[in-house]
Amino acid sequence: MLLTFDIGNTNIKAAVFNNSQVIEQWRISTDTKRTGDEYFALLHILFKDFGLDATQIDNVVVSSVVPQLIGAFVIVSQRLINKKPLIVGADVFPSLPVKVPSGSEHEIGGDLLCDAVQAWETFHCACIVADFGTALSFTALDDKANIAGIAIAPGIGTALKSLFSNTAQLPSVPLEIPPSSLGTNTVECIQSGILYGYKGLVEGIISQMKADMERQHGVPQNQIRTIATGGLNTILAPITGVFDKIDKELTLNGLYTIAKYALK
Repeated sequence: MLLTFDIGNTNIKAAVFNNSQVIEQWRISTDTKRTGDEYFALLHILFKDFGLDATQIDNVVVSSVVPQLIGAFVIVSQRLINKKPLIVGADVFPSLPVKVPSGSEHEIGGDLLCDAVQAWETFHCACIVADFGTALSFTALDDKANIAGIAIAPGIGTALKSLFSNTAQLPSVPLEIPPSSLGTNTVECIQSGILYGYKGLVEGIISQMKADMERQHGVPQNQIRTIATGGLNTILAPITGVFDKIDKELTLNGLYTIAKYALK
């Protein structure tokens, strides 16, 4: 079995795979103050509570956008299976079907690489992945599996938190589509500004990326597929038709796919 960790800025998603099937998965709060021993103890409790046998784990794979925690999860892997984990980074690039631009090997985040690899496995054609996390990222792949470029903006939740944290009278509101863009109370006004604003941002960036991919890489815009993932990926679904597919587990499955190629 394979144990994967997708370490994000807000949460760590851990999952256990048996072949390509997810047996169990958990979300753990990201805390850079926790040690490897503490994370191992927490994982040990989760395995026990869910009736999983840790001795059946053959390999561990770690993707992280929080560099301070990589060492902690190396310790977790060594405690668990007595060997270091596969770290998603420049060392695994040569074994993958997706190509990272020269000079960017140490800049691209592990989560974005997972997104790109799994998107290519899904479509096998030019595509754009929108990942709705703490940051909102757009990763474009051309028709030869080259990462053509990336755009990054503040995530929807991040923008909302910034708004109510830095204003005296604006409250935190639920991320729900309002009845109309014409807000008639404070809650609806904020929901309209955030969600319809991000609708325009997402559609605008995807449209611009498609145009630039056609101009710079010769990929016809009508041949570029779009896919959304991340914890907040479904929020805009009712008000936009820009996505061909929504896959909440794209990054997670990308970790499995990377392991499939890199651990041959």
